[in-house]
Amino acid sequence: MIRGLLFLVLLLAAPGGAAWRLAGGNGLWFLLGWYGAASGLTFFLYADDKRRAGGGAGRTPEKILHFFELAGGWPGAWLAQRWLRHKSAKPGFQFAFWLIVGVHQLIAVDGLLGWRLTHAAAGALGGAPR
Repeated sequence: MIRGLLFLVLLLAAPGGAAWRLAGGNGLWFLLGWYGAASGLTFFLYADDKRRAGGGAGRTPEKILHFFELAGGWPGAWLAQRWLRHKSAKPGFQFAFWLIVGVHQLIAVDGLLGWRLTHAAAGALGGAPR
C-alpha cells in the first residue's frame, strides 16, 4: 500500500509542479480544488458503480467514468481502482485510463517546459508563429 501511494505521489509531481509554476497564488488553489473535487466525485462514481454491480442495478457507463478521469479525476480513479478493486483488471478500460493519465502528464511536462511541445506541434501543423 505504501509503495502504491508513493507511485501516486510520483504521478502527481509533474501536474503539481506545473500547477505551481503556471498558476501560482490563487490559481494554484483553484487547480488543487478542481483536481480534489474531480477526484472525489470520480471516486464516488467508481464506488457507486461497484455497489450497483454487486446488486445487479444499472451501471455507470465507462465513458462517463473516463470523462471524469479526463476532467481531472484520474487520481481519485486510481485510488478507487486500488482500494475498491474496481475496474482494475479490465484491459480495455485500463488502457483508456492510463492513456488519460499520460495525457495529463504530457500536458504538465509541456507546461513545465514552457509549452515547447505545443509550439512545435502548432508550427508543424502550420499554426501561428510564436
